Amino acid sequence: MLTLPVPVDKLAKKMGISVRYEPLEGDLSGMAFVKGDAKVVAVNSFHHANRQRFTIAHEIGHHVLHAEKLREGIHVDKMVMRRDVLSATGTDDFEIQANVFGSELLMPRDQIVALAGTLDLDDEDQLAKCAKQIKVSVAALQFRLSALDE
Repeated sequence: MLTLPVPVDKLAKKMGISVRYEPLEGDLSGMAFVKGDAKVVAVNSFHHANRQRFTIAHEIGHHVLHAEKLREGIHVDKMVMRRDVLSATGTDDFEIQANVFGSELLMPRDQIVALAGTLDLDDEDQLAKCAKQIKVSVAALQFRLSALDE
């Protein structure tokens, strides 16, 4: 049964993570931090809704995978995990892990495998239509499809 798109904001809430939509500077997509006992995800309110969804999924990944790292510092600004140019370059292990987590959360393997069986992966229009339907970017969908073989 196809249940995409995953409602990540509701999932975050169920996990006790507060999602805040804020105007963030430049290309900064979002951040994850812990303030006291509160787990928070901040998302750039200027970005496209699909990018915001991926950012939330990515930042949930930081809360799940890197909880200790988020709690290390005393000041919130020292505990921030960012999704920005560094994460996009694929050179930081924490960012790579959060990207993979976000991709798998938004596009669960069994559903993407089923979906991939119905797609012509060389048809850009078909990929764009599918990405729109599951509320992700074409790049995110292509990344997830390419990761199925790994």
